[in-house]
Amino acid sequence: MASEEDTEQSYVPQKKKSESEDDKRRKKIVPGSLMKALMRPGGGESNPSDGDQIIYHCTVRTLDGVVVESTRSEHGGKGIPIRNVLGKSKMMLGLLEGIPTMLKGEVAMFKMMPQMHYGEEDCPVPAPSSFPKEDDLHFEIELIDFSKAKVVSDDLGVLKKVIDEGQGWESPREPYEVKAWISAKTGDGKLIMSHTEGEPYFFTFGKCEVPKGLEMGIGTMTRKEKAVVYVTNQYLTPSPLLPMIEGYEEVHFEVELVHFIQVRDMLGDGRLIKRRLHDGKGDFPMDCPLHDSLLRVHYKGMLLNEEKTVFYDTRVDNQGEPLEFSSGEGMVPEGFEMCVRLMLPGEIALVTCPPDYAYDKFSRPPSVPEGAHVQWEIELLGFEMPKDWTGLNFQEIMDEAEKIRVTGNRLFKAGKFELAKAKYEKVLREFNHVNPQTDEEGKVFLETRNSLHLNVAACFLKMGECRKSIDACNKVLDATPVHAKALYRRGMAYMAAGDFEEARSDFQMMIKVDKSSEPDATAALAKLKKQEQEVERKARKQFKGLFDKKPGEIAEVQVEDRAGGEITGENQKNDLSAPLLERDDSQHCNEADGGQYGMGWFYSLWPPGRRTFSALGLDRCTIL
Repeated sequence: MASEEDTEQSYVPQKKKSESEDDKRRKKIVPGSLMKALMRPGGGESNPSDGDQIIYHCTVRTLDGVVVESTRSEHGGKGIPIRNVLGKSKMMLGLLEGIPTMLKGEVAMFKMMPQMHYGEEDCPVPAPSSFPKEDDLHFEIELIDFSKAKVVSDDLGVLKKVIDEGQGWESPREPYEVKAWISAKTGDGKLIMSHTEGEPYFFTFGKCEVPKGLEMGIGTMTRKEKAVVYVTNQYLTPSPLLPMIEGYEEVHFEVELVHFIQVRDMLGDGRLIKRRLHDGKGDFPMDCPLHDSLLRVHYKGMLLNEEKTVFYDTRVDNQGEPLEFSSGEGMVPEGFEMCVRLMLPGEIALVTCPPDYAYDKFSRPPSVPEGAHVQWEIELLGFEMPKDWTGLNFQEIMDEAEKIRVTGNRLFKAGKFELAKAKYEKVLREFNHVNPQTDEEGKVFLETRNSLHLNVAACFLKMGECRKSIDACNKVLDATPVHAKALYRRGMAYMAAGDFEEARSDFQMMIKVDKSSEPDATAALAKLKKQEQEVERKARKQFKGLFDKKPGEIAEVQVEDRAGGEITGENQKNDLSAPLLERDDSQHCNEADGGQYGMGWFYSLWPPGRRTFSALGLDRCTIL
């Protein structure tokens, strides 16, 4: 049966490759319209093919031997050979068909009928003025060179020919620091500049310190690669390397990429910069500690003052012992950890960090002033990946989950809610692959998963994302509809979002499903009532007199502040958007969730307004 299936599969029709425009043009060739005479044999055994860059001189003559046009200087041309890419450049049909028959160094004469040169219908190459495109002509072609070329720009304004392959896969990009040997020649081979002695040319990628086309080409190179980058005039921009560019139709840059330093703008605004000083071992980014890991680093911390004052050095101040820390737990400044996660073992990096990612939000060393910019020179000695749960039994999995949960709880108590949430969510993702085998294991698993979802809900509530907190509670209530703690937490999230009726319903349900939760539910209901009264009081004060006018009149509401004066528009807005709940639940839920009701400008500014007006008996009033 297997052999029959294999036989059947072998006869599956292959999808035909779509026909190119050049293929369609070739179909128009008729016998005798293109004839070739060999004038000088070439060398080698290979012919150019699609994707190859071809460099050739071309002289066009009438059948009487009169030169019509030529690239050669002795025939009135500029002496600059033509460069095309087979299959990509726009070429006359005769050359498109004839040049692939030539060898490197060969000189051949092609006799072409009009339909094979500029006389072709819809020829993609425009004919020069006064060109005899209706005549049979002789095209003398010298194929100087051909080679595989990398198309750097789609319009073929920048091409690259590799001379020697480089090392690795990484190429420089903004804002990497690059060192390279560079020389430049015109299209006819005249030397323009040479930077091939002393020290390699140094430039920062993306800073316009080399011509745009050259930078584009270097951006495709790897370490130690040698290449020729062909740049046409539209990509020749002025730069410190080549200040004068006028008069050059194209420039050929010979480049050897000596070295480049990986520089990363971690925030995209130039404030947190990681600069690699010494390469590590492995492939980036596959061998970086991207996931939460146990890391070992040596580092030296310096202030960004003139003296570069060192405020800590593990090799001096830690008895030569490296710093060990677990990523994802807030044990080091945020900027420090962000950069270490993108390092390879053995790599040394210099990190320049702004205060808000250094010590302004972290325990500050005594010698680091508030608001200080710092530099860390970091060496990643190694790291250990988190334990793989594959092959662990149920109890071992639950023990590992408990360790991570405890870490999350510590981060929550420290006010690092985003990090805490990440820990809880990590365990929940791992739980997707856990299958309890007994009823007891199933019970333990369900309780632990519910607890993690409620911890995530608590994090969202602290972060002001009430709707996401409600969603997390719903996951618990979908599995356990009578879960009192989930009802309580969802009720608090509803109250923070201004959904008072939903909150009241959850608190009342708590009492029904669990009598022991009645004190907590009663306290929550009292808080809810107080909250509603406060909203009602503010509404009555804010819109006093709004509905006392006759139809067609616009009430001018005079709202006085506590001092008895009139509140300005700005103050009025601040009062409307002021937090209505105690800060232990959420102070930004309405802002984070956005308007939920879509009832015009008023409800978008004040989401609980609908319920307030309903409570006041004004839900059917219209403002005229």
